[in-house]
Amino acid sequence: MTALHQFVPTFDPGAVGTHIVEIQKAMRELGWESEVFSEHTKAPYDGCAHKYTDYSASGPDEILLYHAAIGSTVADWLMAEHRRRLVVDYHNITPPSWFDGWEPPVAYGLGWGRAQLRRLSRRSRFGLADSAFNAAELARVGFRQTAVLPILLPAVGGEPSPSLVAQLRSRPGGRWVFVGRLAPNKRQHLLVAALAAYRRAFDPDATLTLVGGASSDSYEAAVRSYVADLGLEGAVTITGAVSDADRDAYYAAADAFVCTSAHEGFLVPLLEAWHHRVPVIAVSAAAVPETLGDAGLLLPNPSPTLVATAVARVVQDRSLADRLRVAGDRRLAVFAPSQTRARLYELASSLLSEMG
Repeated sequence: MTALHQFVPTFDPGAVGTHIVEIQKAMRELGWESEVFSEHTKAPYDGCAHKYTDYSASGPDEILLYHAAIGSTVADWLMAEHRRRLVVDYHNITPPSWFDGWEPPVAYGLGWGRAQLRRLSRRSRFGLADSAFNAAELARVGFRQTAVLPILLPAVGGEPSPSLVAQLRSRPGGRWVFVGRLAPNKRQHLLVAALAAYRRAFDPDATLTLVGGASSDSYEAAVRSYVADLGLEGAVTITGAVSDADRDAYYAAADAFVCTSAHEGFLVPLLEAWHHRVPVIAVSAAAVPETLGDAGLLLPNPSPTLVATAVARVVQDRSLADRLRVAGDRRLAVFAPSQTRARLYELASSLLSEMG
């Protein structure tokens, strides 16, 4: 039977986990067999994946899709046992140098993953990537054939918590938001610096909310210390992990989504901001310009003064903010489920033909 089976080190909630689920649904609707195999599985996916070592080939018409985002024993096992059927879906691996001084174990895992990516290029038939930026990296490490398959998402936002939206909107001043794990490469400390500049020059009551858990405890501690040093304890909120309803509330109540990240392979929160019709201001880095398109203000560098001035321009100019919202609507349609599913079907049929 025709099959596309997926392998991942840890099957858990988040963009990659949702992408995996949506691929499985789409392939099953197409009449293909499709299972998920992992080393670790976390709620709410308990019971939805098999142990990766339980896989056994059942026929020639199979594609094995490995999701690469960090080093893992799953990749080593696949390369050793099933390299003839192997395709890589690359979700970007942050350069380990961003974590060297903050979380050495994380830096090790990232370095391991990047080393495996080079070996995978010699063992796999094809490399898929969330963005052209990621595809270019696959080509640099040796993949001879690549294609772009954006993240598959059934929806990019839900119903916000009404009580939290009301609470947030009751506060005076402009409201900035950034959604993403606290991590050195995402440079939340620069958002803090930009807010300080903005409060001095434009709006002394402005606030910033950083939504998401941390991938580096030491970086989170440093950001909290920086907030205190700048006297912004009441102006900057670090939420940690939150429910979907609360995350959507932070978007819904925001005047601007502001991003100073240095390394992103796609940046799903841009889609979430557009869904909630929040104007976007972002620094040009890695895959951010590609995902953003014309649906936001793109800044050449993360200078706090430049970021603050750009946010002021958007917040103070209603017509500009409305134009960015309309552009966001258009850009979000590019990543609609119907579009990404069609791309998946096209690539799956092409891969199967090549393997035949």
